[in-house]
Amino acid sequence: MQEIIIHKGERKHLVISCVSDETAQWRIIQEAGSVLTVHLFCLEKDADIRCNVLLDIEQAGEHAETYIYGLGILSGKQHISVHTRVRHSVPNGKSNQLLKFAVMGEAKGAFLGELIVAPHAQHTEALQTNRNVLLSPTATIQTQPQLEIYADDVKCSHGASTGQIDESALFYMQQRGIDPGEARRLLLAAFFHDVLTTLNEPSVEDRLQRKIEKIIL
Repeated sequence: MQEIIIHKGERKHLVISCVSDETAQWRIIQEAGSVLTVHLFCLEKDADIRCNVLLDIEQAGEHAETYIYGLGILSGKQHISVHTRVRHSVPNGKSNQLLKFAVMGEAKGAFLGELIVAPHAQHTEALQTNRNVLLSPTATIQTQPQLEIYADDVKCSHGASTGQIDESALFYMQQRGIDPGEARRLLLAAFFHDVLTTLNEPSVEDRLQRKIEKIIL
């Protein structure tokens, strides 16, 4: 397990890519006023990958901020598991988790998101969102959000959903002359758009968008 301390007022950006068989674990402690941004990408087409990722983050200083963004297209027989644990141990912390996955072929995915707010961690703002799309009948994904909130003056919420691509939208686009493959690509581009824009780097966004298209088509 890699251990990282983000010191007072420090800003850190961590990029994680699921490219091989591995168990990748991080234990991160944030001091006061620090900002951590994590981007997780799983975009290896049809590679036989079994990857397990654990992010264990503790806000140990007030006014810390934690942002976790994840994007993945699981294909072939991949098996990707992502486990996030964000612990608000002190007051006035903020966190936001947004992870989206599309699963195709015989791939399997799993997301476990833990959000823990200690009894004295008042004025915490925390949001956790996981959205998933199944692109084949043999693809599976499990999502398990867990909120443990022991303080009463907080703003915390979570949302999780798993479904299929919007067939009515797909039909609507085909009725207007858009090729089925192109319509599918456009819908998935829209699905991932809000995660990609968190990069704040148009050139990187474009490169990842092209990689997504290669996997889908």
